Amino acid sequence: MGHWWYRNIVEPGKLPLLLALVSFVLSFLVTRIITRMIRAGKGPFRNVQTGDLHIHHVVPGIVLTIIGGFGAVAAGRHSFGSMVSAVIFGLGAGLVLDEFALILHLDDVYWSEAGRKSVEIVVLTAALVALVLGGFVPFGVNELTPQERHNRTIVVMNTALNFFCALVALGKGKPRVAMVGTLVPFVAMFGAIRLARPASPWAKLFYKNRPRARAKAGLRAFHHDRRWSGPRRKLQDVIGGRPDPDPGPAREPDDLSERR
Repeated sequence: MGHWWYRNIVEPGKLPLLLALVSFVLSFLVTRIITRMIRAGKGPFRNVQTGDLHIHHVVPGIVLTIIGGFGAVAAGRHSFGSMVSAVIFGLGAGLVLDEFALILHLDDVYWSEAGRKSVEIVVLTAALVALVLGGFVPFGVNELTPQERHNRTIVVMNTALNFFCALVALGKGKPRVAMVGTLVPFVAMFGAIRLARPASPWAKLFYKNRPRARAKAGLRAFHHDRRWSGPRRKLQDVIGGRPDPDPGPAREPDDLSERR
């Protein structure tokens, strides 16, 4: 075990990345536990407020991310400072991405349906970092033999092909497949070959005059969402908590007396 740890983690310089991943996941989980306790009115924790200003935890998260990022740049690869900076960066990144949906929408959507994006991006980020720790290299370079890596033409062609597949998958409305595909090439290729999502830029551009392709894409998306959206939402609820019910659109007054 010690030999494996040194050969696969310490020697390649992956220990700071491992520390950053662990602190990132712990930061997110602890934050979610605290916010769920605040939401339920349990425990000693309360929202941080200065007057009428609610200070979201993304604010200290940004500060920690900046400190950890610059600290990692300044520290040596195998130094103690790099490991400390990695932990600080992971803690900050966990706080920031826990409120990713808030940053994306510029609104406090933490406990709404839109807030599910935060849980999804955290899970996806942790999975991608874990793949890198496992030895995956972006755009399929890990699949090349040492002899092939010495040939720059092969490396460039392989990288360009996998980047193109990931870009096509993204254009087809499959961002998760595209992101994972940057590290696992066949995933990107699979996403690039399959039909596009109905509302994706690819469908709007290439399916405009192809009604059969549009209908097939819509039917496939419907069956996919019906099969996977339920389990995915349950997993998100377990990790991040169930969102508040959507109040729906406000009802307009029916007559003049109600308007008064």
